[in-house]
Amino acid sequence: MRLAFPRPAVIERRTAFLTEDQLARVKTLAGADVEVMSRVVTYYVGLREGSPLGVAYFDRHRVRTLNEVLMFVVSADGRLERVDILDFQEPPDYRASPGWLGQLPGRRLDDALSLKGSVVNLTGATLTSRAITRASRRVLALHEVIAPLAPAPTR
Repeated sequence: MRLAFPRPAVIERRTAFLTEDQLARVKTLAGADVEVMSRVVTYYVGLREGSPLGVAYFDRHRVRTLNEVLMFVVSADGRLERVDILDFQEPPDYRASPGWLGQLPGRRLDDALSLKGSVVNLTGATLTSRAITRASRRVLALHEVIAPLAPAPTR
């Protein structure tokens, strides 16, 4: 977590419980080829002097036959700020390089965030690039629906 929010940032762990309508909205935003199953989402908000720095999410998914775990940090303006591979169980040749991952920061959830858009495919590891791109879309869709940095509604 300190990769995402270095000291002196304060990190708050939060959990969102999605309604069926919210889950349906996430699925629509993420896209038809992106699997979204869980209605419980844990995320981490980084704060400095009470102001939000961003939100970190962990996404575990299958690449080919084995799993990988990624940490996504979404900035306060809703863009991917960083993507880190925390665990990759497939053969090392299929792992995305830092250079390939470098094309993701700054992106928003839009049509360009796809292998058919402006994300360059990872030659020799198409399943990896597809899995990471789908995970990016899933996290950004969850972020949009959860709206973790939006002001709390007044009563």
